[in-house]
Amino acid sequence: MPVMKTPGVYIVEKNAFPNSIVEVATAVPAFVGYTEKAENRGKPLAGKPWRISSMAEYRQAFGQAPRAVFDLKEAAADGSDAAFHVGAARKGYKLVQSAGRFNLYRGMQQFFGNGGGPCWIVSVGSYGDGQDEQKNKAVIDKGALEAGIAALESEQEPTLVVVPDAVLLPDEASCIGVQQAMLKHCGQTMKNRVAILDIYGGHKALEDRPVDNFRDHLGLDFLDFAAAYYPFLHTSIVQSREVGYENVSNAGDLLELLREDLGLKQEPGPGQPKEKKIWDTLGEVGRTQEQWKQAYKQTLASATSGTAPASVVDDTQASAWIADRKHELHKTLEVLSPGFNRLLGEMKLQLNLLPPSPAMAGIYCMVDNMRGVWKAPANVSLADVVRPAVVLSHDDQELLNDAPSGKSINAIRSFVGEGVLVWGARTLDGNSLDWRYINVRRTMIMLEESCRLAAKALVFEPNDANTWTTIKSMIDNFLTGIWKRGGLAGAVPEDAFGVQLGFGQTMTQQDLLDGILRVTVLVAMTRPAEFMQFTFEQKMQQP
Repeated sequence: MPVMKTPGVYIVEKNAFPNSIVEVATAVPAFVGYTEKAENRGKPLAGKPWRISSMAEYRQAFGQAPRAVFDLKEAAADGSDAAFHVGAARKGYKLVQSAGRFNLYRGMQQFFGNGGGPCWIVSVGSYGDGQDEQKNKAVIDKGALEAGIAALESEQEPTLVVVPDAVLLPDEASCIGVQQAMLKHCGQTMKNRVAILDIYGGHKALEDRPVDNFRDHLGLDFLDFAAAYYPFLHTSIVQSREVGYENVSNAGDLLELLREDLGLKQEPGPGQPKEKKIWDTLGEVGRTQEQWKQAYKQTLASATSGTAPASVVDDTQASAWIADRKHELHKTLEVLSPGFNRLLGEMKLQLNLLPPSPAMAGIYCMVDNMRGVWKAPANVSLADVVRPAVVLSHDDQELLNDAPSGKSINAIRSFVGEGVLVWGARTLDGNSLDWRYINVRRTMIMLEESCRLAAKALVFEPNDANTWTTIKSMIDNFLTGIWKRGGLAGAVPEDAFGVQLGFGQTMTQQDLLDGILRVTVLVAMTRPAEFMQFTFEQKMQQP
């Protein structure tokens, strides 16, 4: 209050209520990976975090799914590596994806399909940047992914970090390097977010040691800031309409497969009009784009009873006609050739095998929004999932849940009559009684960040009893609200939390001279009932 020197009436307003603490968002993932483009209304977004809230916004800024390209190959003579068989001779074939192998786009579909909402995207390059043109193989760059993780340091909102493209790196050591960068970013640099990790080779059985290799090489730093999930998932993200004969790079071999399947090893003669028509239809499979344009011109010339000059051919109409004709050809092949349908099924099977981290990010968001961050993201059904890539038994999960290294791996399991469920809620720091559970770590991050941001308004205020009372009231009110919503354990608020600060309690005379205000907050965290034991005992029959 100013010093009164002039006679008069002075008004003094006093705040009746303490400052409030606003709970920070807990379900805001950040995804790092390769995209088709990175541009929003002319503004380049490459290497820059960009916030979106729907799949439509993702497509607008980052484009569509990568075009998958497969090499069709004959299987070994003994058929040991055959993916499917065709024809009466049961000839074996296999498909090897040679291009368009990126996980971010499909991962975003998983994320939004499982309850995801607002999130951040960091594009580290386009599909062309991640493509070795000479070898025609997808090349995911470890340095680019690590740079994308570092770019998230400029944003405070993300609370989860997901890099689904990490498992596509050419070797496990590179994948582990990216995951260690994620752990360092979350646990050392930012300290306000958690990493969701995939297991390199997560589609392989436990006997092939994907989990053991992950545990052996990941290290011991910042394990309480991450959770890992196993195995990969067979999803229903990629539909039949998204694959076709054009996804096969070697059209000649595909044409041979179709003829083998239909028993047309040589061109039919004039006395076989039906077979000749099928032969001619199959021949369209190997047409180049230029040959399709020539076919359109011939069709146009026949319709106009003359030759249509190239200069009068409408490119838009030509493209539409070619697209329609390709669609008709695809439908015809589906009807005629069982082998073609098996080929499409194998394409979908490979494209739908995806790492679980994006789906788990969606589960985290859904559980946070419905129940709160203190609810363990487990015993929840996964959407758009057909089955796990590896069937885990009770004994298998025992090995995943408890390990001498403490690196607990959360299992995704299929249960009869229940579907595919997340069946684990541990961090990688499974030996820690403080940070064993992912919901405990994330709840503590939320409490710390909420109080930290609210207390910034009181920096440079006098370090005296008035400020101490304000801070204590502010935190008390905030934690009381969290307790009422079930976020803290205890029958009454006094059992759930306590706030200590003051001279002789949390601060010394030297702290006051140094301008240090110390606050100690004790909270009783809720932990999941991971193990339930029912004891049954017989009692004497009553007369």
